[in-house]
Amino acid sequence: MPNIRLPDGSVKSFPGPVTVAEVAQAIGQGLARAALAGKLNGKLVDTSHRVDSDAELAIITERDREGVEILRHSTAHLLAYAVKELFPEAQVTIGPVVENGFYYDFSFKRPFTPNDLDAIEKRMAELAKKDIPVTREVWPRDKAVQYFKSIGEHYKAEIVASIPANEEVSLYREGDFIDLCRGPHVPSTGKLKVFKLMKVAGAYWRGDSKNEMLQRIYGTAWARKEEQEAYLRMIEEAEKRDHRRLGTQLDLFHLQEEAPGMVFWHPKGWAIWQQVEQYMRRVYRDHGYLEVRCPQILDRSLWEKSGHWENYKELMFTTESEKRDYAIKPMNCPGHVLIYSKGLHSYRELPLRYGEFGVCTRNEPSGALHGIMRIRAFTQDDGHIFCTEEQIQPEVTAFTTLLQEVYADFGFTEVVYKLATRPPKRVGADELWDKAERALRASLRSSGLAYEVLPGEGAFYGPKIEYHLKDSIGRSWQCGTMQVDFSMPGLLGAEYVAEDNTRRVPVMLHRAIVGSMERFIGILIEHYAGAMPLWLAPVQVMVLNISEGQADYAARVATALKQAGYRCEADLRNEKITYKIREHSLQKLPYQLIVGEKEKAAEKVAVRTRIGEDLGQMSLPDFIARLRSEAKAGSTA
Repeated sequence: MPNIRLPDGSVKSFPGPVTVAEVAQAIGQGLARAALAGKLNGKLVDTSHRVDSDAELAIITERDREGVEILRHSTAHLLAYAVKELFPEAQVTIGPVVENGFYYDFSFKRPFTPNDLDAIEKRMAELAKKDIPVTREVWPRDKAVQYFKSIGEHYKAEIVASIPANEEVSLYREGDFIDLCRGPHVPSTGKLKVFKLMKVAGAYWRGDSKNEMLQRIYGTAWARKEEQEAYLRMIEEAEKRDHRRLGTQLDLFHLQEEAPGMVFWHPKGWAIWQQVEQYMRRVYRDHGYLEVRCPQILDRSLWEKSGHWENYKELMFTTESEKRDYAIKPMNCPGHVLIYSKGLHSYRELPLRYGEFGVCTRNEPSGALHGIMRIRAFTQDDGHIFCTEEQIQPEVTAFTTLLQEVYADFGFTEVVYKLATRPPKRVGADELWDKAERALRASLRSSGLAYEVLPGEGAFYGPKIEYHLKDSIGRSWQCGTMQVDFSMPGLLGAEYVAEDNTRRVPVMLHRAIVGSMERFIGILIEHYAGAMPLWLAPVQVMVLNISEGQADYAARVATALKQAGYRCEADLRNEKITYKIREHSLQKLPYQLIVGEKEKAAEKVAVRTRIGEDLGQMSLPDFIARLRSEAKAGSTA
């Protein structure tokens, strides 16, 4: 006689084993119709799952975050079902949920076309309308391998064969389609009502460029139509803001095959970089960081001691010289430990804060590269704090406050906080991980911040707080991080002299605010749609003469603005003023100053903003005062 405790604390008793769907029915007809799955003792299960003992149960609906993910995962299976009906020769591989949607990878003899996507989406809608039951089956592994081989699904058979032979596998059936999956899934296809296929991209089997290139169909799915429509509007706006397109249009940077995943910065793009770097350098200086610089290439033995060689080798570029193995650094932390360990430190010196604009290089798969957002060589605003256990919480709390101030200066006011806990593959004893995770939780609570827990997503050497900022069109970007590391300092021999004269190992806090400089600049470009605020704009002012007679005056105005510390250029070409205004408007410059004979005679300038607003004539001192006032918003006047 199972007693089921519900989220509101009430208990429902049943005379015998009962399914999740039956529990929902006992609570109410409306909940029974809305039920997508159950959360039984913290684990997601199908509505068909039988409960035969006392348990805690929550009914999952589309109102729950887990419910939306179940909708998306089930829609990925619906996609595969539709593809197999329309293209029986296609082989299905994997189809996970991703942010805001899902994808499924297929092997097929020809590329899928836009017309194919339309046909697939139509068939998905037809299958959903049939309200086909989705049922779970458990098979012996070998039976599942033979089944998938018999129907020509060699990729699926390979996936199942990688499961230990003595284990059973979970399969889901809807109509004639059977797929491997842990689940849970919606009880029937009729629950899948709001979805859209987005695009086709290439993806290597198992992410390995040596394997076959598959076709990845991306889709999105939502609980309500209005949510999907809002998302599609956001995607449309995001395409207009794509940093790769704007990077070319505004002449900021480029990438090319001779250096895959590495950025060629043009003068204007490098001007933005310098503003970000110099701003962050002031942040370092004003908050007690000592800037350092470490070598790019370090001996393999260091990476073995730090744990990177065992846990991170597949992402490291390596080289050899004079029979010694080296790695190009993927992270800055071991080098900072070596700097710290070069001298003997007292507890009175702690916390000791090092900062570095360190170039890191990681062998990211080529298929994962994306503009300057995901690259192989990048610069971090990296910092490491060596401290005592007692100093962890105040240091983390102070860092969070600092990060909020920095993000606000860059124009980001909404931050989401996530705590990533110990991963399966890690270094250090569990009691050290317990201490580290407790310290991060305490810091977040002391700051009064709500946060989400990401189980198993910490770094191999320590848990971390992830700081996700929201951009102007509502997208979330993880930039900042704070990681507590009890292990690496000891592995590399770092010590300090404690108050009782004993030698102790310091705690190491790994922290970054903007993270990858390249990625952060890409985010800024998209956040502002290329129209950077005055303090970040690569060219702040463009001076335009109407005719040849004002060329000297226009040049003198530009020189005066440069001497005042502003990034100013003069366009003295013999072109129509309307042509020059239009051309520089496309460059999204904050200000254009137009000078004709009237302005020259009055020693003034006609001021035009980037949105086309005519501010009339101003004296140069008045205009400089305006610039100075506006630049203060960026804290870098």
